[in-house]
Amino acid sequence: MDQKLLYVLITLAIIFDLSNGIINSSNLVATMISSRAMSPKSALFLASIANFVAPFIFGVSVAKTIGEDIVDPKTITLKIILAALLGATIWNLITWYFGIPSSSSHALVGGFLGSVIIKYGFDMIKTEGIIKILIFLMISPILGLIFGYLFMRIILLLSKGASPRINIFFKKIQIVTTTALSLSHGTNDAQKTMGIITMALVTAKQLQEFIVPGWVIFISALAISLGTFFGGWKLIKTLGGKFYKIRPVHSFAAQLSSSFIILGAALLGGPVSTTHVVSSSILGVGSAERLSKVRWGVVKNIAMAWIITIPFSSLIAAGLYYIINNYL
Repeated sequence: MDQKLLYVLITLAIIFDLSNGIINSSNLVATMISSRAMSPKSALFLASIANFVAPFIFGVSVAKTIGEDIVDPKTITLKIILAALLGATIWNLITWYFGIPSSSSHALVGGFLGSVIIKYGFDMIKTEGIIKILIFLMISPILGLIFGYLFMRIILLLSKGASPRINIFFKKIQIVTTTALSLSHGTNDAQKTMGIITMALVTAKQLQEFIVPGWVIFISALAISLGTFFGGWKLIKTLGGKFYKIRPVHSFAAQLSSSFIILGAALLGGPVSTTHVVSSSILGVGSAERLSKVRWGVVKNIAMAWIITIPFSSLIAAGLYYIINNYL
């Protein structure tokens, strides 16, 4: 039974990784497509390749945070992991269906909290680990707003008096910034799936300690790469045009600031929400020109989705654990 459940878990983790890639593809290419720097298919192909190679370059610090810092993998069950993963995946699909940029990181944390708490109460939760994760998740959008604003102000200052031909430069340079942003996304987000699968392997006693196997790195990188290539077109439309009209300079500044934050967090082992960072960077960039440029009504709706993600995914996971534990 445990062996079959382990196979189900690994399959579901790959599906979660695919959905993560689909959802976050919008964050990687929306501004590039909206500013007409590259065609949609070319942009998604570039992003998917960078997503695949990233975990092999920058390591697996985030996987260890997800796999060890929320709860001890040696003290939980495969059913808890299954419920957590299902809860996060269902929430991802709900927000994708309605075209709302949401956070798979928040959903995953919420899923684990819900399934562990309904089984053990709060005793099994690693408070220090949760605080560390929440700090990264909460601070990163603020940094996105600040960095986006500052980068845009600096770019406007340096390009003051330039001819309209500078837009050609901003379009071409986005190949570099999109690659950097996609590398940072693959480094951070693919590792969340690696952490889940490795946690399941430790729980099932297939591994003696938390060390991410090479095959787990490969399939996680491949899944998020394929998800990115298929793209989340509803979310691309939201991020690419509903905040304000994106021009090449906006896209360049937003991608540059997002890359710094997401890659920096990954190297420190901190899981962050690509959606949050990119969205807040876009807002910071737009605000640097004028506050009225941003359609703040859209921001309010997206912020509400961010706030409710952890409690709702927790509730979904808790309900799923009850069903799984009693009927499987």
